[in-house]
Amino acid sequence: MARKMECIAMLLAGGQGSRLGILTKNIAKPAVPYGGKYRIIDFPLSNCVNSGISTVGVLTQYQPLELNDYIGNGQPWDLDRANGGVHILSPYQQIKGSEWYKGTANAIYQNINFIDRYNPEYVAVLSGDHIYKMDYSKMLAYHKEKDAACTIAMLEVPWEEASRFGLMLTDDDNRITEFEEKPKNPRSNKASMGVYIFTWSKLRQYLIDDEANPDSSNDFGKDVIPAMHAAGERLYAYLFDGYWKDVGTIDSLWEANLDLLNPKVDLDLSDPTWKIYSKTPVAPPHYVADCAKVQNAMIGEGSQVYGTLDFSILFSNVTVEEGAVVRDSIIMPGTVIKSGAVVQYAIVAENAVIEEDAVVGERPEAMDNLEDWGVAVVGSGVCVQKGARVAPKAMVDEDVKGA
Repeated sequence: MARKMECIAMLLAGGQGSRLGILTKNIAKPAVPYGGKYRIIDFPLSNCVNSGISTVGVLTQYQPLELNDYIGNGQPWDLDRANGGVHILSPYQQIKGSEWYKGTANAIYQNINFIDRYNPEYVAVLSGDHIYKMDYSKMLAYHKEKDAACTIAMLEVPWEEASRFGLMLTDDDNRITEFEEKPKNPRSNKASMGVYIFTWSKLRQYLIDDEANPDSSNDFGKDVIPAMHAAGERLYAYLFDGYWKDVGTIDSLWEANLDLLNPKVDLDLSDPTWKIYSKTPVAPPHYVADCAKVQNAMIGEGSQVYGTLDFSILFSNVTVEEGAVVRDSIIMPGTVIKSGAVVQYAIVAENAVIEEDAVVGERPEAMDNLEDWGVAVVGSGVCVQKGARVAPKAMVDEDVKGA
C-alpha cells in the first residue's frame, strides 16, 4: 500500500473531441496544441502541481498514443515521483473484463483499485479539455470547511450562454439546492466547470451503486451527483472568478488562443507564481526578418517570419515566407506558408503547406452573408496547392488542388 495521500486527482482525458473535427482525427482532444507552445492538458496538470497535488491519474481512451507519449513519465510537470506522480490509466486495466469507459463516472469506477492504492481522503475529478488556472488547494480547504460530500467549481456565465451548461441553484450558503442540465430557459447562470472534489469514502459507494444500476448512463453530471443530491448529501458550489474556457469547438479553440493576445483577458501564462509547464521541443529562438511586418502576435521557437503577421499565434518551426499574409489565425508546429499565400481567420494544423497564392479563410466583413462565415481549418500534413482556396468554415483533411 502506498503512503496515504490527502487528495489525489483523476483527470478525464478520454474524450473524442468530435466537434473539433479533423484536429482530433488522430489525437485526443487534450493533446491538441494551444497557445504557441502548450497542449490543452498542460493546464489541469500544471494546476495539480501548483496546488500541491502530486498524484494524478490520467484516464485516456480515444487515440491515446500521442497523449501518452507527450505525458511520458511526467517529468516536465515535476510528476515523475517515486510515490504518486502521473499514471496513464487506459480502459484495459480494470476490475473485471475489458470494456471501454462508458461514461465519466464509469471511468472512475473502473479505477477504484488505483485510487484505493493511495487511500486518499479526497479525490479531485478534473476535465482534460479546459483552459484555466486554478488553485485546487483553496477549493479543497472550502470543501473541508463545509464538510461537503461533493464540491463543484462554479462560474457565473453570461445569461445568453447559460443554456449550454449544467447549471446549479444555490442557497445563501452556496449549498446546491437544484441542478439544471442545459435547460432551454435557465433559472441560474451558475455553471458547473466540470471540476469536482469528492470525499472519497462517499464517492466510492455511489460509484459502486451507480455501476449496479442498469438504467444509469454512468455520468457524474447526469447520474452520480443527482443521486448524491437526492440522498441528501452535502453538495456545495465553489465560486471561481478567473479565466476559464471549454475548448470543445473550433470557434472556442480559436478564441481561446487569440485571447492570449488580448490585454484585457486575465490569462497570464508568464506568471512565475503559477507556471504552466509543458513538454516543449528544444529549438533555436524565432527569427523575424527586417522585411517582415509583425504586430500583436506570439511566435514560437524556431519559427521564421519574412511576411506579414497580424493578431496571430505561430507555434514552433513555422515558416511565413516574404509576401505571405497571416491574420487572425492559429498556425501549428512545422507548417510552411509560402509567398503570396493569404491565411485569415483560420486554424492550420501541424506540418501543413500553404503554397504560393493560395487563400485560406476569409474576413467576416468580406462576406455577403455572415451565416456562411466561420473559422477555416486545414488538417495536419495537408497541402493547399498553388492558387487553391479554402472557404470559410471549411475543414480540409486532404490536399486541396490548385486553380
